[in-house]
Parts: sequence; C-alpha cells; structure tokens
Amino acid sequence: MKAMILAAGRGERMRPLTDHTPKPLLEAGGKPLIVWHIERLREAGFTELVINHAHLGQLLEAALGDGRRYGVRISWSAEREALETAGGIRNALPLLGDAPFLVVNGDVFCDADFTTIRLREGDLAQLLLVPNPAHHPAGDFLLRGARIVSDGADESTSRLTFSGIGAYHPDLFAGIVSGSKARLAPLLRDAIAAGRVGGACHDGRWVDVGTPARLTELDRSLRVEHGHCPAPGE
Repeated sequence: MKAMILAAGRGERMRPLTDHTPKPLLEAGGKPLIVWHIERLREAGFTELVINHAHLGQLLEAALGDGRRYGVRISWSAEREALETAGGIRNALPLLGDAPFLVVNGDVFCDADFTTIRLREGDLAQLLLVPNPAHHPAGDFLLRGARIVSDGADESTSRLTFSGIGAYHPDLFAGIVSGSKARLAPLLRDAIAAGRVGGACHDGRWVDVGTPARLTELDRSLRVEHGHCPAPGE
C-alpha cells in the first residue's frame, strides 16, 4: 500500500514563516513536520511515498530528495498551482496506482498507528477522526460505530473532526479531470450518502499545526518529550 503526503498548501495563516519555507518543512521538536510523517510511515511499513508540492516545492525536493536517507522512496507530484486536496490526489494517481492508498496532510502532527487505517470491501474511503479541538468545536463528520453517516442520520451522534488522514480508493476521484482544482469534502459527502465511507476515532495526540502559536506549542512539548535542547530564545 502506497502513501501520499499532501504538501502543496501555501500556509497563509503561518506567514511570515511560510514566505520562504514550505509549511511541511517548518520544524517541531528538532525536525521538520513532514519528516515526522515520513518516519512514522516507514515504521508502519509504508516505504513507497508520493508527495505533492506547489509553493516553494523545489525546497521540499532539495530537502528530502528521493527519500533514501529515510529508508523510503519518494516520488514527487509537482503542481504549477495548488490544486486543493482532491485535485492534488487526482493529479498524483498515476504515481499512486490502482490500489487503495493512504493520505496524510503534511501540516498535522499525529501519533496514530497508520497500519490500522484500511478500507473495507466496497468502500471508497476510511477516515481517521479526532475529538474536536478548541479551534474547531463543531466538528466535521458523524461517526456511528465504524461508519461515517450523513447529517441527521443519528441525532444522538456528535460530530468529530477529520484529522486529515485517511485511506482512499482511486475510484473516489474518477470524476475529476487531472490537473484541475477540486475539494475533497464534496466527494466524501457523496460517498457517505452512498454508505461507502468507514471511520474510526483516534484519541491520541493530534495537532493541526495551522498557526505559529500551535507550532510553538508543539515544538516545546516535543522537545521536552524527546529530550531536545530548548529552541533558540527559550
């Protein structure tokens, strides 16, 4: 099973940090965010990786190369301009192949076990959800048992937040023209309505590194946890 790391976003909320550095190369705990993903994916047995890029993509390729030093093989999917999540995945399908694959947002930090995220026969997606963080209290999707259900299907079920991590079947993206922009949410909602999306809730560590303050907080906690020296100025 191959895995894709989404790394094409501009990171507007992270400016000025992202003016000269791709968001996935911002460091927390002594290493770039994307390297945490690469190492965890390798540990879970994912050694064939695809990474897309747009903004400052040449810096990503220069930093990570072919992935050999991390024990993986990286194929690059370049985008002239960011194609959004579904568009970026569709553009990378020739590299991902015909089998289901894992996708991880490059701007989150998560300690989930990637080996547990698998599609059920007939499904188009398997989403990893997390408890709603303070900055997103309304959540995204309803989880009932091991299934994602449509809004209103179960009023006793609370929404959970999509972690940005999931497994997908290539057929989910069949209606997208390669090279065009497309959002993931509409595709997921159609698949949910058709009863073809599974899900699970991860109660471990997950951080949406969407602001400089969250990056700083994650950096401090990881440095303490892994015994790194404090960052400069601390």
